[in-house]
Amino acid sequence: MVKKNMKGKDLMEVTGLTKPTVSKLMNDKQVALDVLDRICEALDVELHEVIRRKKEQEG
Repeated sequence: MVKKNMKGKDLMEVTGLTKPTVSKLMNDKQVALDVLDRICEALDVELHEVIRRKKEQEG
């Protein structure tokens, strides 16, 4: 989204995602794979471009 200069509202418009789903994305919460697929399709990107893996913190 940053590379395409998009905000959450823009993402909602191009994907049809709901505000709660976009909010989850913005807050690094889990979303379904089909949501990520819709984002990839709308932004014409590959999955690895829209996700990042967080390393577990050692406790």
